[in-house]
Amino acid sequence: MPDSSLEEVIQEDEFVQLLRSQAERYLGLCAVLLGPAERHWKKKHYHRLVTESDELETFLDDYGAQHNQRFHYFRELVAAMRWFAQTAFSLAHLEARFGTYGLDRCLGVDAPEAEAGVRRACEAIRDSVVALLRAILDEAAELGIAAVGGDGATEEGFMDPLVRVRLPRSLGQEDPADEDQKIAEVASKYLAACEMLADLSIGRIEDPARRRDFLDRHCREEQARVYEATVHNLQSTYDTYIKNTVLESEDARLLQLRGHTSGSLHLLEAVTFLAHFVERHESGQRSEEAEQRMRRVIDPDVVQDVTLNELLYWANRFLQGGRSIAEDLLPSYTNVREMTVELPEELQLHARPAALIVSIVNRYGTPVELEVESKACNAGSILELLVTVGSHPDARRFVVRGDEKPLRDIALLFEHGLGEEGVETLPASLQYLRGDA
Repeated sequence: MPDSSLEEVIQEDEFVQLLRSQAERYLGLCAVLLGPAERHWKKKHYHRLVTESDELETFLDDYGAQHNQRFHYFRELVAAMRWFAQTAFSLAHLEARFGTYGLDRCLGVDAPEAEAGVRRACEAIRDSVVALLRAILDEAAELGIAAVGGDGATEEGFMDPLVRVRLPRSLGQEDPADEDQKIAEVASKYLAACEMLADLSIGRIEDPARRRDFLDRHCREEQARVYEATVHNLQSTYDTYIKNTVLESEDARLLQLRGHTSGSLHLLEAVTFLAHFVERHESGQRSEEAEQRMRRVIDPDVVQDVTLNELLYWANRFLQGGRSIAEDLLPSYTNVREMTVELPEELQLHARPAALIVSIVNRYGTPVELEVESKACNAGSILELLVTVGSHPDARRFVVRGDEKPLRDIALLFEHGLGEEGVETLPASLQYLRGDA
């Protein structure tokens, strides 16, 4: 049967020539980093490693190195370097900003332990980067692609320019509309993120088997990405609506909350990177030989020790340390009210109007509680709302508690028949519900 493939097969020795040319700059960088400057790396060093590793990994993948026995292991080393360099970049950023974020002040007596924990994590990841650099250079020599010269990369090329002047601080002179609402939303999201991590019951585990079991149940890559994205979205909301505003400059609690958020975020970024590495190289999906060789370079037990006992542990501690600030902010920027709404006899609070209530609550982002026959539920959860209402099918009166803004819209929704005549009949102020109809 004729070969229908449109791809031309390149011989391995011919590919060596291409790879030598492509990898020369990368290998030169690896050699420079293992020089006298070793262990004095900063974010800029790790950033260069990330970008160069990504570029070389893409080149290797374009030629199918991941499926070739001779080049597979080299490709895996380069890919692993990308993830560890990204981890190191996040940790180096946090280490440099620890005081700027106010974590030393906010954590009080726990601050020295937290700083020591972050430092231990940085050192462990640096050890892994060193091991990978050496393994990459050794494997390059085995493949016959070791760089003869260099790419001009020198430690001087990483020097920071000395900056002694700054532009005038002119932002934040106006107070944007509805800023109070956004602060309340951020505080509410912060508390939800605290609950998310608190539900994991994160604690240090020294036994490798128990630690591996905990991470397998609670911190696989998909779960780690959820934790990171939740806190990232929280910080993005803050930076979009609150950062550099008048209220931020007037209320010290806001910057404190932002510091706790940022500290946790950088650690959760690192957790995600390491979770990806572990699943990639411990899943059995790669070649057994490559996985065994990788274990001789990177000890998976050390990676999981750092992931749980330093990164995830302190990410949770940083976030929980700001819980009281968020709890204090929420009533400061909301006007909590209680109201009673009546359901007309001809209507039922079924799934469609319940979804409109949930949309109102989620639009404002602050907690709203709905009570039916003395049983309360979170009105921002469609499941809780339907279960609670469904447990009392004959109830016609509901008590709603929360900030006056979502309560105002919920009252309008009830006044106009819960949108059962079509959301287009609702008042103009509720037309945002059209997208949820």
